Amino acid sequence: MGNYVDGKPWKQEKYQRILEVGFRLFSERGIEQVTMPEVAAASNVGRATLFRYFPSKPELVIAIGTWKWEEYLRWQDQSISPEQLRRMTGAERLRAYLDAFVNLYRHHGDLLHFNYNFNGFLRHEACTPEQKRPYLQVAEKLGARFHGLYQRGVADGTLNTEISEQVMFSVTFRIMLAAVTRYAVGLVVAFADDSEPERELMMLEELLLSRFTRDSAQAEDGGAAMDNLDCLIG
Repeated sequence: MGNYVDGKPWKQEKYQRILEVGFRLFSERGIEQVTMPEVAAASNVGRATLFRYFPSKPELVIAIGTWKWEEYLRWQDQSISPEQLRRMTGAERLRAYLDAFVNLYRHHGDLLHFNYNFNGFLRHEACTPEQKRPYLQVAEKLGARFHGLYQRGVADGTLNTEISEQVMFSVTFRIMLAAVTRYAVGLVVAFADDSEPERELMMLEELLLSRFTRDSAQAEDGGAAMDNLDCLIG
């Protein structure tokens, strides 16, 4: 938003309204199907005003994606207190991390609809690295959180650290996000009337956990070492 909005509350309010309206339209109809003049009209601003805030459609789309994912991360942070997080093993943190994708499906289907269109839109738009930077910084936050999870699993022995952090993060993120997105946008074919997406997503989560965690006997020594470390650091 830059200097055009900074320190100007009425402009910040209008900026936020454009983001919210754009997100609703793009989620409901698809990004390609919505024009900038339509966003301007629905936001009750003039076209010239819209382009002062967002000089191009890709910049608007990236701003919306950045805002919604940051909002989701803040919502997710509220589900686990810092004290709870401190007491969790690496495997427990991995379960909570995977649970977050199922919760994304349960409570944030509109974000999954937007993200499905977002990825396709960016593949066909010429965006500079500078334009993409805010969104990429959100992805970096996800990577940093997973790093903490993985390091805890290394320390307490509850994760299968024969698999590298990079591979574990990439596989869990891509598989779970792809799965919840496909269910949310209706790309999964139900071959029976008793198909239950949440149950199937939980089964997928259990499969990933079985691959990336170690059983309690294997982790016993690592867990004891972790207890000693917690005593030392208070």
